[in-house]
Amino acid sequence: MTLSLIILYVLTLIYLAIAERFRSHTTILTAQGLLLFGIALVRMHEFHPVEMGFITIETLVFKAIAIPAILLHVIRKTKINRIHTSSSQFGSLVMSIIALVASCTITYYMADDRTDMIFFGVALYALLSGLILIVSRRRIFAHLVGFLIIENGVFLFSMAIGVELPMLINLAIMLDILISILILGMFLRRVDDDIHTDESDALTSIKD
Repeated sequence: MTLSLIILYVLTLIYLAIAERFRSHTTILTAQGLLLFGIALVRMHEFHPVEMGFITIETLVFKAIAIPAILLHVIRKTKINRIHTSSSQFGSLVMSIIALVASCTITYYMADDRTDMIFFGVALYALLSGLILIVSRRRIFAHLVGFLIIENGVFLFSMAIGVELPMLINLAIMLDILISILILGMFLRRVDDDIHTDESDALTSIKD
């Protein structure tokens, strides 16, 4: 069951590389939130009400519902639709596949009995996918989606490594990302009102 969910999660990252509409990006984030919820449930050895409540809030409420809703609100307000990229769909797909191969290779050479290497490899792939999205896309909204993908990778890293107090770590990250999204959402609306663009390159021309 866990392997099936992990495979679906990897497919969402591959699809992310070729998706051209921001609404598709929000759909991918919703799907990833649901998948992370399923993975976390399967990984639970015993039922703990507090841990179960935290997982539900972080994955279902936060990742699958709240964040996509905020992003859709930003899309409607700014009327942004399609991404602007420095590479073609095929080029983005090739970079994503290279990142997947690199993640598998690094995971193979870093094999450790104390680490769940499947989760580690997928988390690393999510991290690289987010970085590729940030580097290859021009629009600020795409950069924001890239940071969210990276945050999902951090969630998987915590499950792979099994660090102490993972709930507190994920809670801190979750609150930080939420605040960042709210700030960037307001920033995008203000930029759209004032200079009628949301491309990162255009910000270099802004003066006092």
